[in-house]
Amino acid sequence: MKKTLLTFLIAGAAGLGLSLSAVSCNNSSECIEVVIPRPAAIEKCAGTFQIPTPLAVSFDTPQEVAASLEAYLKTTSLPATETAPDAALRFVIASEEGLPASEEGYELSVLPEGAVIKARGEAGLFYGLQTLLQLRSRFGDRIPAQRIVDAPRFEYRGMHLDESRHFFGKEFVKKQLRMMASLKLNRLHWHLTDGAGWRIQIDRYPELTEIAAWRPVEPWLEWLDAGRPYCRREDPNAYGGFYTKEEIREVVAYADSLHITVIPEIEMPGHSEEVLAVYPELSCAGKPHVYDDLCIGNDKTFEFLENVLTEVMELFPSEYIHIGGDEATKKGWATCAKCHARMQREGLKDLDELQSYAVHRVEEFLNAHGRKLLGWDEILQGGLAPNAAVMSWHGMSGGREAAASGHPVVMTPGSYCYLDKYQGNPSTEPKALEGSLPLPKVYMCEPAPEDMTGRENVLGVQANLWTEYVPTAEHAEYMLYPRMFALAEVAWTAPERKDYDDFHRRALLRIETARAEGYNTFDQAASERAERPEALKQVKHLALGCPVSCGAEWYESYAADGAGSLTDGWFGPWNYGYRWLGFLNKDFEATIDLGAVKAIREVKADFLQWHSALIGLPKSVEIAVSEDGEHFTVLGEEQNDLPFDDPKLQCRAFGWEGSAQARYVRCRAAFHGNAGGWIFIDEIVVN
Repeated sequence: MKKTLLTFLIAGAAGLGLSLSAVSCNNSSECIEVVIPRPAAIEKCAGTFQIPTPLAVSFDTPQEVAASLEAYLKTTSLPATETAPDAALRFVIASEEGLPASEEGYELSVLPEGAVIKARGEAGLFYGLQTLLQLRSRFGDRIPAQRIVDAPRFEYRGMHLDESRHFFGKEFVKKQLRMMASLKLNRLHWHLTDGAGWRIQIDRYPELTEIAAWRPVEPWLEWLDAGRPYCRREDPNAYGGFYTKEEIREVVAYADSLHITVIPEIEMPGHSEEVLAVYPELSCAGKPHVYDDLCIGNDKTFEFLENVLTEVMELFPSEYIHIGGDEATKKGWATCAKCHARMQREGLKDLDELQSYAVHRVEEFLNAHGRKLLGWDEILQGGLAPNAAVMSWHGMSGGREAAASGHPVVMTPGSYCYLDKYQGNPSTEPKALEGSLPLPKVYMCEPAPEDMTGRENVLGVQANLWTEYVPTAEHAEYMLYPRMFALAEVAWTAPERKDYDDFHRRALLRIETARAEGYNTFDQAASERAERPEALKQVKHLALGCPVSCGAEWYESYAADGAGSLTDGWFGPWNYGYRWLGFLNKDFEATIDLGAVKAIREVKADFLQWHSALIGLPKSVEIAVSEDGEHFTVLGEEQNDLPFDDPKLQCRAFGWEGSAQARYVRCRAAFHGNAGGWIFIDEIVVN
């Protein structure tokens, strides 16, 4: 191993307060890392560990920990195990110096004479075992000798699954829990209720699972267009399903055995059409199919919510209960006599404060039962409940606000963490939510930036799979993996240890393993082989690395690497979620400083068109130059002749060719004029 690389590994360990001595590696081929998420520190040693069959194991742990690990070992790919004092695999709970302080941290020593996993707690032993299992999946029964000291960056490392729009069943959920455990993810956010279907048995309200869990139209979009009808469970066209209480208990217990906490989401006060369809007295209209929101002025609403949450808490022992709180339309509240009476009695000045009242009231109920409230960032509207935690999805602004005021935060910004978006070439992908989120962009997520006030209040990060356009279990896995691999590394690995190129290599290996285990992953390698050729190699030109100033601000979700993206030498891929700068409903202007007056012969700006995403080529592009940065001469203007409604996904360069002298090069692109539309640009090439 090169000395510089070893120093880097040790520095990564030091960042987490870990210790690791330096040992050189004689065989560089053995120094290839394969584990996801990337461990904090790795020391390569001489030789290999030959896993024997049967595999003798020993436990220097409390009896209940030994029993749990022994039961789990029987479900793994390791050879049959037997307990023996002189074991080849040892589990040790210890408190010695040098072990990570975190209960989830571990030390794994794989030496020719055997493997030892040490940790301060059971979770650490479990995660050390996950690392050993990943090593075996890549190296087989001859694992290169090494020592790993590791601990997570964040305590909350989450995956969200929406089963309201489409129901997948307990075996699918348990399968994803197994993948989560292998990636050291520890929170499943289970979205069980929403307008498209109620998925959890509530004894006190049987109509929720007799009617609200079923619809006569399977595709979500067609169901919307049909007026959002529901049907009875016995209807021959009924589509949907729900989890019985026994199934919920089974899933929760299984997750617990994998050190995963299941957090249920019971959506309120919005996204409640399915509730109002069967209990219309909880609507401001007093009848179904009028409003989406529960009536906050009606005491029966809170009686319903408290009864439901009481049964939910009996099933889920999680510290947090997610109450949704997002996208309430508030339409019914505006004209509802009961809501206005509530506002007058409580001294509430607007509908935002009425929503805040509802969240506060539900939080008081949860707190009284020893639980905490978690909600989407809309719960900030009208004032945040005193003990609430915020899940920030509208970018990171809501999370920043909540963290600065001392509230716990889980970051899940849509531009980095919403896995319902396209991940490859949109023209060849299955239907997805409009938007783009390729693997590299997920990996770029930074949940707690250094400039963030209250960053110590960030509990962690989560990726979300919404299933409006994901009707099958196979499609769900296709959307989850490998992007969940990237999120796992964001959540576990210290920022200074992250390296996308290295992660990408490990992700391709992990995809092979996942497919062998029966997971239907996105074909990352094939997608990259079919990538836009121009995006595969950096281009050299006169403006490479030169500073750029933009005349208008780009859209936050499509920020690439800022203005510097326009002169970094990299063209954007087919997927517009990475490397492209996006501008919504506005003209584009950028000025490049070449640093000195130079002879130029060409200026070309690269733009994208994808009609279904409302991305269009500019109406025209003007190129102008200046020697002083104040007085510009227009060199040329190129008009676009491609109609906005042309369905073909394509890129085109617009600009000028000729001969000129310039220090400053200005590019202006006129917006195509279609409301709600975008201009996307990736590179301005100057030669």
